[in-house]
Amino acid sequence: MTTRRRNAAPPREDVLAAAMGMIAERGLEKLTMAGLGSEVGMSSGHLLYYFRSKDELLLRALEWSEGLLGAERGRLLTRAAPARERLDAYVDLYVPEGHRDPHWTLWLEVWNRSQNADDDARDRQAAIEGAWHRDLVALVAEGVSREEFRPVDPDRFATRLRALLDGFSIHVAIGLRGTDRGQVLGHVSEFLDEALRPQAPSQALPDA
Repeated sequence: MTTRRRNAAPPREDVLAAAMGMIAERGLEKLTMAGLGSEVGMSSGHLLYYFRSKDELLLRALEWSEGLLGAERGRLLTRAAPARERLDAYVDLYVPEGHRDPHWTLWLEVWNRSQNADDDARDRQAAIEGAWHRDLVALVAEGVSREEFRPVDPDRFATRLRALLDGFSIHVAIGLRGTDRGQVLGHVSEFLDEALRPQAPSQALPDA
């Protein structure tokens, strides 16, 4: 007597990658448990067994996507290059690629749903934010210590810069007219020049 073997469920990473692919191709509104299940060969009930709810699926997908970005961010920030060059790379990685960028589309939805999220979900969102913040603080502190940047408080500066990046990034992600990625990168570059460029040493007065 032979026993019928059930198909093994795909790894969770494959499910999360498929979810991100569906968001990129069809938009978040088309991402359903049934549709995702069909994409990966699982029932919606099986997906709910793994993820409990769509909110949890979206947060897991965001954490997975952020893991990839975190690895790329680490590679960019630890290379041998001037602090400003690495800061520009950080900004480039932060700002969405364009309208309906899947990672930012997912972020916006998770932020929206976080109004009713439990403490665990909020802590996990804070952990993602914290990783970006800590890397930026360390980079600014390094630039200040090497006198590549003017003296600023790294933590305060990082908080303000990320608020600026978040605002601009939302405009790009939702496709706000008159705001595109190139314009945003230009604005941020000008801001960094004004805020961080070391002041030229004052000229000594000639002897009387």
